[in-house]
Amino acid sequence: MIEVKDIYKSFDGTQILKGISTVFDKGKTNLIIGQSGSGKTVFLKCLLGLFNPDKGSISLDGKIYPQLSPREQRGLRQDMGMVFQGSALFDSMTVEGNVMFPLEMFTNKSRSEMQDRADFVLKRVNLGDAHKKYPSEISGGMQKRVAIARAIVMNPKYLFCDEPNSGLDPKTAIVIDNLIHEITLEYDITTVINTHDMNSVMEIGEKIIFLKNGIKEWEGTKEDIFKTDNEAVTNFVYSSELFKKVRQMYIEERN
Repeated sequence: MIEVKDIYKSFDGTQILKGISTVFDKGKTNLIIGQSGSGKTVFLKCLLGLFNPDKGSISLDGKIYPQLSPREQRGLRQDMGMVFQGSALFDSMTVEGNVMFPLEMFTNKSRSEMQDRADFVLKRVNLGDAHKKYPSEISGGMQKRVAIARAIVMNPKYLFCDEPNSGLDPKTAIVIDNLIHEITLEYDITTVINTHDMNSVMEIGEKIIFLKNGIKEWEGTKEDIFKTDNEAVTNFVYSSELFKKVRQMYIEERN
């Protein structure tokens, strides 16, 4: 569980985050949504410990990053998996090499143990035959799956994803969404996803935080979105005709 209490963050006198409080539950897919400039990326970096809030606190199962010793901070970082927006794979490494990289950096496992672990997570993301390929030799969707495999190879307690569907076609995006959701449930991870993809919200949004101008404007589930009267949320979510029709269908079914 990640508990956020009244955090503020500013840069060069400009307030980016303005008193955000929330809880991200273990074993759920928690989504952060909002327009560009709403503070999503800064918020995610605060959760990761890359930025320290100016005020307030973020605790990961009771651990507050700035209060930990360097050794404890290192241990907490090893409990975090990250899927970057552009996958961030090393072009010069094979798929297997990319997935094994965190093990080589942070563990004392033998080569055979690391290969066994890499093999396990690659099979879990349905890439059992891609070990010796390079990122340039596989599709964008496969690269995302490699990034997910690398993020979970250390068996993390927390999984952070920054726009995991960026650049993917709708069909592949659904595959990635479902894979992240399955892994969250299977390993009982606290997963936080920064996204602008409303299909992801409707597909796996067990908890959704909507940010606007650095403020938590709304939170709820994907079902709650259909019922909210919050104008900022509805303007953001139903900016497309498709979602307007979906909401109308939902309302008609309930009446």
